[in-house]
Amino acid sequence: MKATLVCSLAMFTLLSMTVPALPAPTKMHDTSRHLYDRVMKEFKHGDYEAALAGFKFFIQLHHKSALVANAHYWIGECQYRLGRYEEALNSFYSASRNPSSPKLAASELKIGQTFSKLGDHERARLMFDRILDQYPLSTEAELARKAIDGISPNINAHYQVDSLRNMNEALD
Repeated sequence: MKATLVCSLAMFTLLSMTVPALPAPTKMHDTSRHLYDRVMKEFKHGDYEAALAGFKFFIQLHHKSALVANAHYWIGECQYRLGRYEEALNSFYSASRNPSSPKLAASELKIGQTFSKLGDHERARLMFDRILDQYPLSTEAELARKAIDGISPNINAHYQVDSLRNMNEALD
């Protein structure tokens, strides 16, 4: 089914791109938006592999679209949900490179959450603190506060282990 979807998306996109030699900008925008929305349906239905392929395909075809940063974000979200945290981290960083992206705060939150999944609680905390600083009244800030509460015991435990290790080394 996944391969069929990707082939269908490719065929649909190729057929929908057969427009006059000088297409109106609205027509190209409509085509890219239609493909983006179609791939989002796959994501919402939980078919993350198909959505991942679809968003990558979207970026290849519509690399100048205003939706590219969003597509990078959703690629990261697919990878995150598939447990591919290192790949997700790279995708969320790609999504956060555009300062005018509507997914900027969400991308930075996901970077923190991904660091947390990877066990790098210090970097996660830095990202969450950054979100609190840059977007203090946002939904992402509220989620960052909750995430900080969740990782604080891990960070404190890490420092306690380091302190004990340093004390033991001092005694040796």
